[in-house]
Amino acid sequence: MVPAPAAAATGAFRTSGMLPMRGELPSGVTPRTIRDPPNLDFPVFAYSQAGTLMHSSRILGLLALASLTALGACRRAEEPPPPEVRPVRAITVEQHAAGDTVSLTGTVQAETEVNLSFRIDGRLIERNVDVGATVKPGQLIARLDPSNEQSALQGVQAQLAAARAQLVEQRNNLNRQKELLAQRFISQAAFDLAAANLQSAESAAIAAQSQVNLAQNRLGYTRLVADVGGSVTQVGAEPGEVVPAGRMVVQIARAGGRDAVFDVPAQIKDDAPANAEIAVSLTMDPKVSAKGRVREVSPRADPVTGTFRVRVGLIDPPAALRLGSTVTGRLRMEAAAAIRVPASALMRQGAQSAVWIVDPKTETVALRPIDVASFGTDRIVVASGLNPGDVVVTAGVQALHPGQKVRLLGAAK
Repeated sequence: MVPAPAAAATGAFRTSGMLPMRGELPSGVTPRTIRDPPNLDFPVFAYSQAGTLMHSSRILGLLALASLTALGACRRAEEPPPPEVRPVRAITVEQHAAGDTVSLTGTVQAETEVNLSFRIDGRLIERNVDVGATVKPGQLIARLDPSNEQSALQGVQAQLAAARAQLVEQRNNLNRQKELLAQRFISQAAFDLAAANLQSAESAAIAAQSQVNLAQNRLGYTRLVADVGGSVTQVGAEPGEVVPAGRMVVQIARAGGRDAVFDVPAQIKDDAPANAEIAVSLTMDPKVSAKGRVREVSPRADPVTGTFRVRVGLIDPPAALRLGSTVTGRLRMEAAAAIRVPASALMRQGAQSAVWIVDPKTETVALRPIDVASFGTDRIVVASGLNPGDVVVTAGVQALHPGQKVRLLGAAK
């Protein structure tokens, strides 16, 4: 037997004395319900004022109600977590007006550059010009060692002399045979043989003369002579080197025409008007300028930069626009007004292109479909779907979802 707890207001355990152990009932008391709570080692009995045992579930219900009330109070005290704010970069959309001026940097080059080289191989023994020298047509540029060609020429000249001597002998022999045939001292067959020998000698003399001509040409090929006038822009061999046939020895920029050469992005190349006039000026001194028109556009993009080589023929360029000078070309575009955004802002919404738009009031994002007019290397031209003043996310687009709260990194531009 253990001591009984104090009596509750409902009349539970009002009987004095010892609380009965498990399985025992107080004498003269009839229990209404006996239940064993899971956390008690003894039965719980409730007694009414008349001495009857009350149902123990009322006490359990009161305890559960108190627990729920306390739990609700704790939850009301906890504040909900703030929504996630993701930092992004964005720009404010602007519409580029028609007639924008595009500036590109290039260099001045000769309209035509000629690579002078030998037609035969040999050892270079002389080069008479250096970079920057001015040459004239017919001027001697370089020489190869002519020893081998001179020896070859002497050999074929000797063969030609022998062939000519044989030709004289056969010609005289045919004359004698003709006289003998008239006197009927030889047969017709002997005369025909003498005529055939004369024809063979004539052919051998012609062949020997051809060999002499070839040897003389090869000897002449040991001298490199300029066939155009201009300035030497590059040299490719030094005296003492053995140069193969066709190797560039000097490069000459022909006097006269000059070009401004630019590496142009594909978007500008496609949008540029046909036969446009381009203003070209010296980068270090913009006062030195000239007009020009596109003379040549490369059909193939550079594999590294993705740009196209464009040559602009200068019209009456001043002397200060020297070869190799750095120049700036300005072209006024005539394309229709368009909206351009960085290519990093582009997303996909199913089969439709889209971008994230920031609401400045709520600082949340929404995905807006757009129509793309053209794609560039780093920018896209938007045909529809955007308006000037819209704030478009350009960095961090992959981690966003509709309604996401964002924080702009720096001012949107």
